[in-house]
Amino acid sequence: MLSCMFIFGSMLTANPVFAKDIAGIWQHIDDKSGSPQATIEIKKEANNTYSGTVINLIKRPGHTPSANCVNCPAPYTNQPILGMMVLKGLKNIEGTSSYNGGRVIDPLNGQIYDAKMKLNPSGKRLSLRAYMGASILGRNQTWVRIQ
Repeated sequence: MLSCMFIFGSMLTANPVFAKDIAGIWQHIDDKSGSPQATIEIKKEANNTYSGTVINLIKRPGHTPSANCVNCPAPYTNQPILGMMVLKGLKNIEGTSSYNGGRVIDPLNGQIYDAKMKLNPSGKRLSLRAYMGASILGRNQTWVRIQ
């Protein structure tokens, strides 16, 4: 009886963030302007990695988003940004709300970066760290869950 109570009690006090994952619809917030820039759908792949595809480009007053990937290497060269897989290869660090080992492309400048993400405790915000080489030499972006 005591062991059953312990198991039930453990289930009630377990940190719920680890039960959540990053699959879903996210709004990418531009780190320079603070404005929403795109909507990205993150999916879990068969190999247990996560990928993200642009499903909407957000028009802002006075700014028309580029339709195609600018200065992008193959296979992204001149590809439409809408429908482009901009994030791939992220893996969950078991037992945490952190993901690493990914790659992200910035379709506005054609740069491909290493990527890691961390889901906040509410499961409603993702912090993306995009970098080349050392993580300290990168930039952060916030993605907000919209579904």
